[in-house]
Amino acid sequence: MEPGRTQAIVKYERARADQGYDLNGNLVAIYGRRDETLSVFVERGLTPSLTLQAKAGATRGHDRWVSYSGRGPIEAGLRWTAQRDPRSSLAVYLGAGEAGVGRNAGYAAPGKGGLDLEARVLYGRSASWRGREAFIDVEAARLKRHGLADETRLDATLGLRPAKAWLVLAQVYAGQADRDGPDARWMKGEISLARAFGDWSVQAGWRDTVSGRDTARDRGGVLALWRRF
Repeated sequence: MEPGRTQAIVKYERARADQGYDLNGNLVAIYGRRDETLSVFVERGLTPSLTLQAKAGATRGHDRWVSYSGRGPIEAGLRWTAQRDPRSSLAVYLGAGEAGVGRNAGYAAPGKGGLDLEARVLYGRSASWRGREAFIDVEAARLKRHGLADETRLDATLGLRPAKAWLVLAQVYAGQADRDGPDARWMKGEISLARAFGDWSVQAGWRDTVSGRDTARDRGGVLALWRRF
């Protein structure tokens, strides 16, 4: 991000799960659970190659055994752009996070977790498809987690602008937790539509856990408000 520029994203996420994936990856019935999160993500350009980013929020939810409400996870870190040209960029992110009162991993009970350390590599490339602007972002991360299993994550985003003010996003969030015994795995898909109004944008979408192992099939809506200044 350009030095002195800031982007803020306020996001509301609501997810429910009445099914889960067993150790063989098959869908089975589980006790219902609900989770809601309201978060604020901010990134600010410090230099042409260095960006500060942070995230905080509030969360609430319940399942058969417990209800919770309070602070969500807190995250902060620095992103360094190692290479950039007119069509692509390669960056590295190093950050830390502190678990909140809610569900800090889809396979874990609410409140479980502690300090997280994260290293992430990000690659993005823009293109033109039938005269329309398009881009793809791919991110790979490794998390060292206190109180939870360490994780490997892979995220991908495909974006297309059918018109100047509109953006269609298709996203995948995949990961694996390195636990003793069978590892928990998940892959979530999200489709959303964003509309720009000058420096503001509004986004609405739907997320679903399309496959996994030893994890809940949570799904629900996503609403976000973007602002650049």
